[in-house]
Amino acid sequence: MSETPEITPTPDRPLPRIALGCGNFGGVGSAPEFFGQGLTTDQALAMMDAAWESGITHFDTADAYGGGRSEAAIGRWITTRGIRPQLTTKTYNPMRAGADYGLAPERIARQLRASLDRLGVDRVELYLAHDFDPDVPLADTFGAFARAQTEGSVGAYGVSNFDAAQLRAALAVGTPRAIQNNYSLLARADSAGGLLDLCAAKGVAYLAFGPLAGGWLTGKYRRGEPFPAGSRMTQRPEPYRKLVTGRTFDTLDALRVIAAGHGISLAGLALAWLLADDRVTQIVIGPGRPEHLAPVREALQHPLSAGNLADIERAVA
Repeated sequence: MSETPEITPTPDRPLPRIALGCGNFGGVGSAPEFFGQGLTTDQALAMMDAAWESGITHFDTADAYGGGRSEAAIGRWITTRGIRPQLTTKTYNPMRAGADYGLAPERIARQLRASLDRLGVDRVELYLAHDFDPDVPLADTFGAFARAQTEGSVGAYGVSNFDAAQLRAALAVGTPRAIQNNYSLLARADSAGGLLDLCAAKGVAYLAFGPLAGGWLTGKYRRGEPFPAGSRMTQRPEPYRKLVTGRTFDTLDALRVIAAGHGISLAGLALAWLLADDRVTQIVIGPGRPEHLAPVREALQHPLSAGNLADIERAVA
């Protein structure tokens, strides 16, 4: 098996295996209709405290998360705690309803400066194109990223939400060091479509967001029962509507049995499955409360055997 690609922002600080996803700080991801919702600043600070105490030293955000509130909360945490985590941020989505978006070089320069100001730092370890922009040549976008690298405000750059063909095109005109995509036991297109193998072959770090599939892999959604109030399925269900099938519930039932036999939760099993794949460089988790960090500890403490992995494969096939 190939070695996991590694981004090394500085010689002694490789990209950690687990990152804290901060998309619920002051919003629900990049959706303008939810700006100001999600975790309050105080709740976000407590979440970052708990993550740091658990050994999570890399925070993942984006300029549009909460309309800038996520980056601002991280900046406040850095200032008040006197701690500097490694940072990933991204740009593409609008910062408010009706605002501009995309990956034009002049917008990247403006958005990066604003991100650094909100974060209260002069450099981020990793800067990502948050989506593919069909209206701007990749060479132009990567030229702006490369200039930021030369200036010292970006350690490495990459992409997010790109498919295999788009990543190949990116590699032909630039040097993206990472890709961050949706990947979990219930969203395995990047493996089936060859993107994970492409990353391994080209030395591109693969960062998995949505490892618990919007809560589906926590066990909170039950067959025949209403979705819990405040869950992703009651706030922003669109990305997960396709999971509302009998087959999904059958798969979850089978995975619960495997998890129980391994002595961990369903969520712990889902994260352990990702950790067992050496093509996955980093898992970006997005807990809503400090106690939601427990599955991370389970996954790290209970690695899966080849037999476990074979059972899981049969369950999700």
